[in-house]
Amino acid sequence: MMGMNVNRATQRRGGMMGGHRGGPQSMMKGEKAKDFKNTIKRLLSNLKRYKLKLFVVLILAVSSTAFTIIGPKLLGKATTKLFEGLMAKFSGRGDVDFKYIGNIILFVLTVYLVASLFNLIMGLIMTRISTDITYVFRKDISNKISRIPIKYFDKITHGEVLSRITNDVDTISQTLSQSLTQIITSLVSVIGVLIMMFSISWQMTLVALLILPLSMVFVAFIVKKSQVHFKKQQKILGNINGHVEEMFSGHFVMRAYNNEEKSINKFNKSNDELYNSAWKAQFLSGLMMPMMRFISNVGYVGISILGGWLAVKRIITIGDIQAFTQYINNFTRPIMQISNMSNILQQTAAAAERVYEFLDEEEETPDIENFITLDSVKGHVEFRNINFGYEPGKTIINNFSAVAEPGQKIAIVGPTGAGKTTIVKLLMRFYDLNSGDIFVDGESIKKFSRNSLRKNFGMVLQDAWLNNDTIMENIRFGREGATDQEVKDAAKSAHANHFIHTLPDGYNMLLNEETSNISQGQKQLLTIARAILADPKILILDEATSSIDTRTELLIQSAMDNLMKNRTSFVIAHRLSTIKNADLILVMNNGDIVETGKHNELLEKGGFYADLYYSQFEPEESLC
Repeated sequence: MMGMNVNRATQRRGGMMGGHRGGPQSMMKGEKAKDFKNTIKRLLSNLKRYKLKLFVVLILAVSSTAFTIIGPKLLGKATTKLFEGLMAKFSGRGDVDFKYIGNIILFVLTVYLVASLFNLIMGLIMTRISTDITYVFRKDISNKISRIPIKYFDKITHGEVLSRITNDVDTISQTLSQSLTQIITSLVSVIGVLIMMFSISWQMTLVALLILPLSMVFVAFIVKKSQVHFKKQQKILGNINGHVEEMFSGHFVMRAYNNEEKSINKFNKSNDELYNSAWKAQFLSGLMMPMMRFISNVGYVGISILGGWLAVKRIITIGDIQAFTQYINNFTRPIMQISNMSNILQQTAAAAERVYEFLDEEEETPDIENFITLDSVKGHVEFRNINFGYEPGKTIINNFSAVAEPGQKIAIVGPTGAGKTTIVKLLMRFYDLNSGDIFVDGESIKKFSRNSLRKNFGMVLQDAWLNNDTIMENIRFGREGATDQEVKDAAKSAHANHFIHTLPDGYNMLLNEETSNISQGQKQLLTIARAILADPKILILDEATSSIDTRTELLIQSAMDNLMKNRTSFVIAHRLSTIKNADLILVMNNGDIVETGKHNELLEKGGFYADLYYSQFEPEESLC
C-alpha cells in the first residue's frame, strides 16, 4: 500500500521533479551563493588553463548561431521566388525558377549541416573540459579528506561531505557542459535574430517586441504561484522519504510495539498533502505553455495581418513574412533560456562555493620535514602533563600523565565522557594536544610523520568497520600483501574461522554495503582478526568485545592474551571483567586519572574503581 501511494504521488509530480534544467522548475529561485561575484571569479580562474579551447568554443558558438540565423532569411527568398514563379506561370508570363530555389535549399542545408557540425565539436570540447574539471575537483576533495583534521568531521555530517563530492560537483559539471555554451548561443541568437527582424520590417518587429513583455509577465506570475507548491512538495517529499527510511530501518521495533497503524496513518497524511501540492504545482506549471502558445498565436495573427498589408503595399515580400514568423520563434526561445540562466548560475555558484569552502578548510598541522622513523619500536609510551579540549576553553583532559612499559597491558576505565577514547586518539595524533607531550620509545610523537607513527598501531573499535568486499579482503585490510593462509591463520586466532566456514562462499563471501548479512558479533571478530594480521607493536582495543557474547568473549580472550604478549596494549573497557589481568588500570573521571593500580589493589582501596566494578557485579563475584 505504501509503495502504491508513493507511485501515485510521483506520477502526479510528472517531469517537474526530474531535474530538467530547462523547464519551469529551473526558473524557480534556488539556493544562492553568499559571495556570488568572487565564487564565479574563482571558478573562472579554474578555467584559465582551457582558455584556448574556450576561445575555439566561442568562435564555434557564434559561427553556428550565425549560420542558423541566416537560414530563415534564405528560405524566405526561396518562398518569394516560388510565389513569384507560380504567379507568373498562372498569368502566362513565365515559369518557376526551380534551379534558383534548389540552389538556395542546397545552400541552406549546407549551412545547417555546418552549424550542426560546429555544435557537435563545441559539445565535445565542453564535455571534455567539464569532465576534466569534475575529475580535478573530486581528486582535490579526495586528497583534502586525507589532510583535513578529524575535528572537522565532528561538526559536519558524512552526508554533507558526500553531497559536495557528488551533487555539487555534478552541478558545476552540468553548467560547464551545457549552460555555458547555451549562454553564448542564446545571447548571439537574440542579437542576431533581432537584427534580421529589423532588416525585414521594423513595424512587424515592434509588434513582436510588444508581445514579449506580456509573455514574460505571465511566466513570472505562474512561476511565483507554482513556486509555493513546488517548495511545499519538496519539503513533504523529504518528510515522506525520511519516514519510510526510518520505518523500514526500524521495522522490527515498529512491529514489536504494534505501531504499524500509526506509521501508515502518518504516511497517508503526508502522502495526501504531497498529492494536493503536487497536482496544484503541476496544474499551474502546465498552464504556462498553453497560455504562452495562445499569446504567441495572437501575436502571429497580428503580425500576419500587418505582414499581409505590408506585402500588398509591396513593402515586404511573402517570403519575408514566412521568414519573420520563424524568427519570432527563434527570438522568444533564447530569451526564455537566458531567463533560466540567472537561477542556474546562482545554483552553480552556490555549489562551487560549498566545494571551495571544503577545499579551504584548515588542514592538519604538517609533519616536520626531517621526521624520524624507528626501525624497531619497543612500545614504551609516556603521556606527560597533557591537556586537551575539543573546543577552545573547554578542557576535558587535565594534566594527564601516565607511563606504559613495553609489553604491558594498560586498561583505561571510567564512566562515559571521562576521556578514555580521547586518550588513544591523541596517542595516534588524530588530534593535536593543547599542551604537554606524548612519547613513544622516548621520542615525541610530533617528530614522527603521522603515517610512520600510525603504522605501529593496531586498532579494534567498538563500531566494527568493514567495507563492501569479501571477508578475505576485509581481514587482509590489516596488512596489504598478506597471503590467504596468513589471513586464515589470523581468523583462527580470533576464533572467526569456524563461523566463516558456515557462511555461503566462506572467505569469498561478499559483505553488502551495510554489512548486514553477518551479525554484529561476527563483524567484531573480523576486525579483531584484521588487527591480529596487522601484527602491530602497540595495540588499541576500544570496547573490542562489547558486541560479543560471553562464550565467544572467553574464546577470544586467550587469543588476545597471546596477541598482546610483548606488545604494549591499551584496552578501553566498560565491561570490567575483561581487564582483570591488566598490568595497570588507569581509572579516569572528568579527564583526570583518579586512581591507578591492578584490579585487586583497586578493589581493596574501595574507591571509584570499586564502585564501578560493584555496579556491574555483586561483591561476592569479585572474589571468583
